[in-house]
Amino acid sequence: MSPTRPKPRAVYVRFEALGPVFAIMPWNFPFWQVFRFAAPALVAGNAGLLKHAPNVPRCALEIESVFRDAGFPDGLFRAVFLSNAAAGDVIADARVRAVTLTGSDRAGSQVAEQTGRHLKKTVLELGGSDPFIVLDDADLERAARTAAEARLINSGQSCIAAKRFIVLERVADRFLERFTTEMRARKVGDPLDPTTQIGPQARLDLRANLHRQVQESVKRGARLVLGGELPAGPGAFYPPTVLVAVEPGMPAFDEETFGPVAAVIRAKDEADAIRLANASPYGLGASVWTGDTKRGERLAREIDAGSVFVNALVKSDPRLPFGGVKRSGYGRELSGYGLREFVNIKTVWVA
Repeated sequence: MSPTRPKPRAVYVRFEALGPVFAIMPWNFPFWQVFRFAAPALVAGNAGLLKHAPNVPRCALEIESVFRDAGFPDGLFRAVFLSNAAAGDVIADARVRAVTLTGSDRAGSQVAEQTGRHLKKTVLELGGSDPFIVLDDADLERAARTAAEARLINSGQSCIAAKRFIVLERVADRFLERFTTEMRARKVGDPLDPTTQIGPQARLDLRANLHRQVQESVKRGARLVLGGELPAGPGAFYPPTVLVAVEPGMPAFDEETFGPVAAVIRAKDEADAIRLANASPYGLGASVWTGDTKRGERLAREIDAGSVFVNALVKSDPRLPFGGVKRSGYGRELSGYGLREFVNIKTVWVA
């Protein structure tokens, strides 16, 4: 017979801070991206080190001052200005206990390799090629209007901007007409002009890569129905662009298009739509548009993504966990799940 195990007087779980968390953050939402890591990490008792994107240094300093002015101990959150090589030295430092990065999947792979070598806890929120699925019973006017908003938010420079618009064949022509009209109506111009709806791309090299993706997709059989031409004049502006006949194997399907370029893809039926949605190395967000919410919820269970919105634009919300699967990263930010990413979940047994 096995020996009798004494019952403990108490068993409980503690959530204890890990220590300094090193954050590598992007330029496209320079305040929100940082606060959604920093607020839960500091509330859990950790310290924060921020390596922000090199083109937003003042944002980094302002965020540091917010925590200082709020009464956090001096030095508990610090902005540091480092090269990428020096960032590797910080990751390797034994005093740094965890690392979080928001950025491209290429940068995520590099950070994962470094943190894996040093066995550091990581959260990676990486790129996306979010599918926007339009079923044959959807409200096409609303879907097309939201589709344009979802594609053009922040001039298309958002990881959770909808990028691949997968539409059932039966309604594809009608959706395309409405969607193209919505995209054409958006005003491109000076971001300081309150009437502007689409500003420039962040850098000329980013615009050049976006244009390469469009041109290469056209060479492989996609067709332009709107935009796709580099505008004359100064600035990194790029027009709202709509591509059709986009298929796997084209950059507009396989890669993240970080700018105002939409790929419209026809699906034969529901099953084909899900197949196309999942035929991507990314899995950040997705949306399903249908007149039957039960149908939308059923399909949501079949989509490889960290979040699926039925009849709504994908967004991050502090109350809900945010993150992806596949090459969109791992771990979660925001909500109670994000609060527990950078803690030691310690079991205490008292005999």
